[in-house]
Amino acid sequence: MNAHALDIPAGEEPARPVEPAQQLDPARMAEANINPATGLATDYLNHFNEAIMMLELIPSMPACIDDLMEWKVMTYREHFLAATQKHRDDVLVAYDTADAQARVMLDEIADTMSSILAATRDALRLDLSPTVAGGLAREAAYQLKPLVARAGAVINGLKVSGDIPLAGVAQAAVDAILDRRS
Repeated sequence: MNAHALDIPAGEEPARPVEPAQQLDPARMAEANINPATGLATDYLNHFNEAIMMLELIPSMPACIDDLMEWKVMTYREHFLAATQKHRDDVLVAYDTADAQARVMLDEIADTMSSILAATRDALRLDLSPTVAGGLAREAAYQLKPLVARAGAVINGLKVSGDIPLAGVAQAAVDAILDRRS
């Protein structure tokens, strides 16, 4: 059957069928870096760590701004659908059946990190001096690191207190960054 018969965009392969979650035994989950308590994988955080690494390089290598502009916001599912890793299907099945509270918390944190990164990129498109751009990048990385740690705690099933409010964090972070350049 061809891709058009399945209504799949040209150039994309149909997804391989995935096994039911009940078939994910602990050994396969461990191989795929899936936390058995939550059903979530820490590999997703690599997506944000990549952006943080670029932000940290901007002060000494302003050309990294171009790399950051190419970074794409991706949800957990989008990240793993784009991955070619061996255990991709296991990770997706586990996510679909993951602890609902952990999945919601992770998605909220990821949305906040994505918002901070999108706002930072928007600000970096302005005509900023290298010093201001570097400061903006440093501040964004500073804001993102505790959120990545919090996301890791959620993925690993650790109790996460509500001491870090997520509502308004992205805008407050960008406002703080831009206020400092004034």
